[in-house]
Amino acid sequence: MYAVIRAGGKQYRVAPGDVIRVETQDDKDGKVEFGDVLAVSAEAGSVLPPGSGALVTGEVVEQGRGNKILVFHYKRKKQYKKLRGHRQDYTAVRITEIAFDGQSFKAPELPKKKVKQAREGGEEVKSSKRPGKTAKKHVAHKKPAAKKAAAKKKKK
Repeated sequence: MYAVIRAGGKQYRVAPGDVIRVETQDDKDGKVEFGDVLAVSAEAGSVLPPGSGALVTGEVVEQGRGNKILVFHYKRKKQYKKLRGHRQDYTAVRITEIAFDGQSFKAPELPKKKVKQAREGGEEVKSSKRPGKTAKKHVAHKKPAAKKAAAKKKKK
């Protein structure tokens, strides 16, 4: 099951559960609706014509700015150089439902993340960054004892 939608002047092929990056969208309580559905495919080989009243809904996952793109203008032999940067705003949307002709195809629910509890007393904790290694969490270390000055040699 998939649909082809138009958003921000571009076309996207989406299925329930997909996460797409579109140009900044207006959302209502974290929900986005795409009414401009170009095609819907319910089964392999069958495509509904555009304007069949299909609706694609999604939830906003993230809003941010993309990587910087450098725009460099240059004219040779004229001492003309201009460098500008640009970062495009985007909205990451997770497609939750595709509805048409009274049918509704929904994405499976995401599992809830478990909140890890901080351990007390400086117990050793397995570090996910370096498998097999252990790291101590928030342990106050004592300063090493100051070195004693070397004894002075006596002259003969």
